[in-house]
Amino acid sequence: MGFKFAAIALAAGLSSSAALAGPIERACLKADRKAASRPLCNCVQQVADLTLSSGDQRLAATFFTNPQRAQVIRQSDKRGHEKFWERYKQFGANAESYCRNTSS
Repeated sequence: MGFKFAAIALAAGLSSSAALAGPIERACLKADRKAASRPLCNCVQQVADLTLSSGDQRLAATFFTNPQRAQVIRQSDKRGHEKFWERYKQFGANAESYCRNTSS
């Protein structure tokens, strides 16, 4: 899946200067985590743009400032939360694979 995903992303012609920062990238940069860098946060946003709806992105962005919210959503019995969590896990796996070698 990783190679296929990377090929799709490359075919889409994504670049950091081509678009404004999205909610995931902004939250990533604001989180002030040691591993966060502009290239990495941009890469993760690119993956989000390909795999998550804008509503999913806004919800996921809240996890950067409130990690407990991620746990609440993950453990929720609401069907909408369950479906979101499935999409979010796939997004995470894609981002990890695609952005693995992104340097600062």
